[in-house]
Amino acid sequence: MTRTVLALAIFFLTLCGCAKEEPVPPEVKLAEAQEFNLWRAGAPLYLQEPFARYRDALDKAKNSLIRVNSRFRWFRDYQPVQAEFVRVLKQGDELFKLLEIEKQNRAMRVGEQMADLRERLQHLDQCSRMTNENRASRIRLTKAEVILNEVRTLYEREQYRASEEKLKDVETHLSHAEKLIIPVLSRYKDKGQVRKWKKWTEETIEESAGREIHSVVVVKADRKLFLYKNGKLFKTYPVGLGRSGWSDKQRARDNATPEGRYRIIGKNPRTPYHRALLINYPNEEDWEEFHRAKKRGLLPETARIGGSIEIHGGGNKGMTYGCISLANDHMEELYTIVEVGTPIAIVGALDRQNSLSSALTGIQNGRTKKKTP
Repeated sequence: MTRTVLALAIFFLTLCGCAKEEPVPPEVKLAEAQEFNLWRAGAPLYLQEPFARYRDALDKAKNSLIRVNSRFRWFRDYQPVQAEFVRVLKQGDELFKLLEIEKQNRAMRVGEQMADLRERLQHLDQCSRMTNENRASRIRLTKAEVILNEVRTLYEREQYRASEEKLKDVETHLSHAEKLIIPVLSRYKDKGQVRKWKKWTEETIEESAGREIHSVVVVKADRKLFLYKNGKLFKTYPVGLGRSGWSDKQRARDNATPEGRYRIIGKNPRTPYHRALLINYPNEEDWEEFHRAKKRGLLPETARIGGSIEIHGGGNKGMTYGCISLANDHMEELYTIVEVGTPIAIVGALDRQNSLSSALTGIQNGRTKKKTP
């Protein structure tokens, strides 16, 4: 009995000692390194579902390895496990190829979006400056520009997913700015509005011809004052307008330049702005429009209509609080020519094809381009 036990012990010791342990397949460590490199390259961000399938396959291969390692050494067979890891490595290699293609596509899309939004930003900036549009639109445009610069940095670092998220913020700010600017520009493309402006202009020129006197027409879109004599164009002067001069004046302190048919009701030879011609704003039509706007809730109850609108000197490059300004030498000349009672028309434009309607078309084209895939 003792001899039998001893023989069995020697047999098992010999078997254990002679059993050759197969090494763990090298593909295991290669797969671990591959997973890390895919993660670092951004596969979870750009290829979520394919990367999830890759991780599932890798986890299954690791579980197979654990089961093999749990067996006695002489019962371990790594060949099936090795085959699993080989398939995982091939799947990972395909992911790398897909990831490169996806990144190239993202880079192209982000680059195109950046260029489009930069173009829209520049156009809106020009429109905002052209119309002296309010502070709110300037704030939106400034924020959009700051974020676009951040996107450029992310783009150069190949962080395309983060770039796309930031571009959404840029789009939001530009859209808000458009909503503030478009109403100002839309009037200059409106058929009814332009027709009314032309009527005022024609009536003012006809009065000049009929009474053989001077008359004045100010065209905002052209930033020019046209002086007529006996119904014929006599002089042309460049002018400055109110800070919100492209809008029609509605109330005191809105910095808008009024629109309508007026008259010169006074001449002031000494003002801080060299010379001044006082206009009869508000006239009856202005008062009627002011009361209608209050009844419709478009103006607060505390709003006042304002006044003291002039044609004065001081230069045509700056912005006024609603008046029309000329260079001092031009104002001197105009002041000498016109008399109290001279008719004046202040209009937005005389044709639907003008600088502001063109600016509106540019915004609309930018919107169409944005929606086109």
